[in-house]
Amino acid sequence: MQRFLTLTELRAKLGNRSRSAIYNDLEAGRLPQPIKLGGRLYWPENELDAHLQSLREEAA
Repeated sequence: MQRFLTLTELRAKLGNRSRSAIYNDLEAGRLPQPIKLGGRLYWPENELDAHLQSLREEAA
């Protein structure tokens, strides 16, 4: 089952990054774009995990 993270959950997963840092990461392509549902943003957790893993592999 697909799980979607809210901005609060995303911040916690990323070590309590600030909202502005997350939006800067979105603009720079360091985070996948969210899905907007009913005026709120959600990130598919499996896409986020895959994206972060690929960034780790590129940095290594």
